Parts: sequence; C-alpha cells; structure tokens
Amino acid sequence: MDSAQKLKLRTLGQLRASGYKPKSIKDEMRENLMNALRMRKPVFSGIKGYEDTVMPQIETAILSKHNILLLGLRGQAKTKLARLMVNLLDEYIPVVKGSEINDDPLNPISIFAKELIKNHGEDTPIEWMHRNERYTEKLATPDVSVSDLIGDVDPIKAANQKLTYADERVIHFGLIPRSHRCIFVINELPDLQPRIQVALFNILQEGDVQIRGFKFRLPLDVKFIFTANPEDYTKRGSIITPLKDRIDSQILTHYPKTIEISQAITEQEAQIAGEQKSCIYVHNLIKTVTERISFMARESEYVDQKSGVSARMTISAYETLYSTAERRMLIHNKKKSFVRFSDIYGVVPSITGKIELVYEGETEGIANVASYLIGRAFRHEFEKIFPNPEKIKKSKQLNPYQSIIAWFNEGHHTDILSNSTDEEYAASLRQVPGLEDYVKKIFPTASATDTLLYMEFLLHGLSEFSQISKQVIEKGIQFKDLLGSLLGGHSHEDGDDELYRDN
Repeated sequence: MDSAQKLKLRTLGQLRASGYKPKSIKDEMRENLMNALRMRKPVFSGIKGYEDTVMPQIETAILSKHNILLLGLRGQAKTKLARLMVNLLDEYIPVVKGSEINDDPLNPISIFAKELIKNHGEDTPIEWMHRNERYTEKLATPDVSVSDLIGDVDPIKAANQKLTYADERVIHFGLIPRSHRCIFVINELPDLQPRIQVALFNILQEGDVQIRGFKFRLPLDVKFIFTANPEDYTKRGSIITPLKDRIDSQILTHYPKTIEISQAITEQEAQIAGEQKSCIYVHNLIKTVTERISFMARESEYVDQKSGVSARMTISAYETLYSTAERRMLIHNKKKSFVRFSDIYGVVPSITGKIELVYEGETEGIANVASYLIGRAFRHEFEKIFPNPEKIKKSKQLNPYQSIIAWFNEGHHTDILSNSTDEEYAASLRQVPGLEDYVKKIFPTASATDTLLYMEFLLHGLSEFSQISKQVIEKGIQFKDLLGSLLGGHSHEDGDDELYRDN
C-alpha cells in the first residue's frame, strides 16, 4: 500500500481491513535497511570517510536491533549520523488520534488509547505520523531531571479533570514516553547525573516506568541512540556501568583519514553564499593548506589531543577565506577576486576558538600556537611542490632560491597587504628578482593568477624553512631578510621563537 492510500484510512476499522500489522521500530528499521542494502541504496548520504569503518558497524547494529552508543571526539558527525537514521523509518505510521505517546491503534499501551478504543471500537479515529516527526533529540546537561525524561504528576491536569493523585491519568509523560515508536537521541550521555542514568537503564532493560508514586510497566518501543566524547569520562562525568552494559553496540567514530576526504567534508558543510562562489576564486592549494591546519593540530604537542580538533574548525576557516576575499573585492568595487595565501592568517580567530591547549600550549599563547600551526601546514605542502631548501644546502647543490634570498638579504622587503588591489598584490611579488621566473619554470602552463599565488606560496615556504623571515604586521604580511628581522626582533619566527626552537 502506498502513502497516498494509507493517508485515506481514518478509522481503526479501515486500518484493520487494510491488512496493517504492527511492528516494532527496530524491526521496521531492520527491514528497511535490508531493502536498502539489497538495492545498494545509500543510507547515510552526506557522511564521508566512514564507508569502510563506521558505516558497516552501524548497519550491523541496526540489523541486530541494538541500541547504539556513538563514541568519539567532537566534530566527528555523531549527531548527524543519528539524525540520518530517520531515513530507515517507514514514511508514515498510524497512531491513535490525540494520543500523547503515539499509540499504535492495534497495539495501544496508554490508558487514553485503550479507553478510546473501548468506547469507539472500529470507529476510533486514527492519524498518520510522518517519519520526520519520529525523532527526538535531547542534549544531556546536569540539570536534566527524571521529570524531563520520564514524566511527573501534573496537578493542573488533575484539577481540570477532577482526578485524584491515585489516578494514572494525572501523569504528564516526559520525552521518552512521548518518543514511543520513535528514535530517541541523548547527546553527551556522560553529562547526565548518575541517578538519571539509573532511570534510563531501567527502561532499557525492564520497560519499567516509575513516576512519583506510580510504578507500572509501559512497554515503550524506542530506538535509543546515545553519543559521548571519550574525554567526558574523566572531565565531566561517566557512563555508569549498568547503563553501559545495557547499550548493545558501542561504535567508535574518527576524524577523516586523508586530506581529500576532509576537504570534501569541508566543501559540503561550509555555508558559502552563491554570489561568493561565482565571483571568488580559491586555488586548490589554498584549500589544501587550510585543511592541513587541522591535521597539524591533531598531531601537535601543544594541542589537547583528548579534546580533539573538530571539523568545524576548517569549515569556519574556509568560510572566512571566502569572506576575506569578498570584502577586499567590495572595498575596491571589483566584480571578481581571489583568495591569497596571506589570507590564511586571517582565519586565526576560527582556529583559536576551536582548539584546547595543553600546558605548553597555554604558555606559548593561543594566537602563537595558531600561527605556528598555519606555518607547519605551509611547510608540509611546500615540500610536495618545491625543493626542500635544507636538503639542497646539505647536498651542496646549486640553490635555485639564491637570487630570491639574496635580494632580501640586501635589506629589501615586500609587503602583502590585506586590502591591497590585485595590481598592488602583483607588483609586490614581481619586485622580488627571480621569483616569477622560477615559478614559471616549475609551472609553465599556470594562469597569471595561479602564477602569482605560487609566487606568494614560495615566499611563505622559504620563511618556514628559515631562508627569509615572515612578519604578521597590522595590515598583512611582510617578508624580509632573516638576520635583520632577528636583530630587530620583529619577525614572525622571532615572535614565536620558543615555539620554533622546540620543533
């Protein structure tokens, strides 16, 4: 029976005549997943990097009709995975009209539904519930109470209906009973107080619901999905052992394993306005360097690895890059613009709010650590494109950067200013002798814009290998000779001197 035919059924008698048979939500998800797997239809569209690791485990857990705990660091798509499970539900299910807890007309569990069916029989009205309404999400916070999740006695209901507190109809159901026949997600499970977790495992194991003076079995049909951060076990709380024991499958999530996957996630999730995409050019190498920052952070001894580095850091940085170039374009009243490598230093605010530092990092300062991570990203990508200056020096080969470095050593400098026009940007780079010629030798078919970008990238790389200095100034980036900067105490490297000496 298709959805259009289902929606025409308005009474219990019509539903029964249609041949409808009740089934649990876990059976429902299992059957729909089986069909999807047979037809090779994607179940978790939009999730990248988990195809061979997390996805098979989740699918196995659903086939096993398990409640699931997704355990992983922040920014690993745990909540997104839980929300996508709605796609495994039937499009519509019938419920007794007016039921607070989505009673199945052929298998009612509430007093309200049972009495309604008793009084109206086959004429009991039903309505249809869409799968998007069958998802409930609750963020676990220390102030969450049993009343919020399970329910409480409602004195107003008792007064309005002239009921005594001994009557079960005075109960106001909480989120979990109201999620009967639904997916119920609790994010950050360890933040729940132990006594609340006790109430949860009692529901998971026995189906018992205890509200104030009432103790009765309420055979709730709920698919529980929990999420947790491993760090929470030691910092804010823990999952009590009896509850953990009753969660059937614990699945570990992870960060993207390659730059390509991470970049695909960033481009998918970043909120880039249509007009920005049409008028702002971002070179793929800039995207790669920006993505590499998060990989450097996840390996850095200055960053708290137990806290993790969320994918949201790179997403925010990516959005900032577009907006930086757009702002410059608007200031100069141009119709098109491009992101420069120096713009990456403008994403420091996107980094500082998304990483947590260990003691050594706190000593250096969050801004210095952010600049250091950006520098390490430049250094890592530089070696893939241009010869390593340190290896050239050790091998005593002819240094292809000699004329470039010599010009800076003569006391010259070049400034890449944030608000400079494209023409001023090009002039700043072209004044460095030998820079453009060397880039054109390496990239003979590059466009004019790409050539300029590679020229700037080369300067950033040389500074990371301590061939020249790079100073983050108020209006942008200044490249100058290394010795003069050290004596003057103004270079980027000198500002982070301790940071760089340690590495």
